[in-house]
Amino acid sequence: MTRVGVGVGHTRVPLRATYFAVLLLLYFPIALLFLFSFSENTVLNFPLRGFTLDWYREVFEDASLIEAARNSVVVGTVAATLATLIGCAVSVAVVRFRFRGRAGLVGLAGLPLIVPFIVLGVSLFLLFIFVDFPRSLATIAIGHTVVAVPFATLILLARMAGLDPNLEDAAMDLGATYRTTLRRVVVPLMGASLLSAWLTCFIVSFDEVAIALFLAGGDPTFPIFLYGQLRFAQRLPVLIAMAVLLMVGTVTLTLIAFRLGRRRT
Repeated sequence: MTRVGVGVGHTRVPLRATYFAVLLLLYFPIALLFLFSFSENTVLNFPLRGFTLDWYREVFEDASLIEAARNSVVVGTVAATLATLIGCAVSVAVVRFRFRGRAGLVGLAGLPLIVPFIVLGVSLFLLFIFVDFPRSLATIAIGHTVVAVPFATLILLARMAGLDPNLEDAAMDLGATYRTTLRRVVVPLMGASLLSAWLTCFIVSFDEVAIALFLAGGDPTFPIFLYGQLRFAQRLPVLIAMAVLLMVGTVTLTLIAFRLGRRRT
C-alpha cells in the first residue's frame, strides 16, 4: 500500500480564500490607518476631502505628545537593558552550570508570560504602595523589566545552548578567569542575539499599557497619553499620524530583531 506523505492530499477547505481573508483582516485596518493619517478629514469617514501632511507637522509641534513619546523611549531603554542583562545571566547559569533548581529558575524567568499583565500591574502597584515608593517612570521601568525578562531569556537561552563550550574551556586553559571568558569570548559570540533580545524587550516595553496605567506617576508614557487623548475628537488626526510613525518604527525594530536573531556571529 502506498503511503501518503504528511501534508500531501486534498481538502474541502478553501485554503487560498481563507489565507487572503486572514491577510485582509490583519492588514486592512492598518491600511486604513495610513490612509486617514494623510486625509484632510477631521473625522474617520468617507469620502475623503483631500490629502495633507499637516497632521504629521502637528505631531512634531505638540510638546506634550513628544514628551510622552520621549518618556516611552527612556522607559523602554532602561527596561530593555535590565531585562537583557537578567536574561543573559539566567541563560549562562542554566546552560553552563549544574545546580539544584535550574528548571525552577527557567520557570521563574518565564512566569510573567502566563500571568495577565493587569494582574502584574495591580500586584506591583500594591507593592510600591507597601514600600512607600512613589510612582514614576522608574516604577514603570521596573514593571516593564519584569514582563520583558522572559523574552530576553528565551532568545538568549537558545543562543547560549548553541555555543561550543570548548571555546570557553580553551580560554580558561590559557589562563583566563571565567569572568574574563564571559566578557571576551561569550558576549562577543552572543552579540547579535543580545541586540536582538534588547530590541525585542524595547518593543515590548514601548507598546505596553496595562502595567503602565497602574505604575505611572505624573509623567505618562505614550500609550497612556494616547488613550487619554482619544476622548477629544479634534485630536484624533494628530494621534493617528503619531500612531503611524510609531508603528513604522516598531515594525522596523521588529524586522531588525528578527534578522539579528537569525544571524550567528
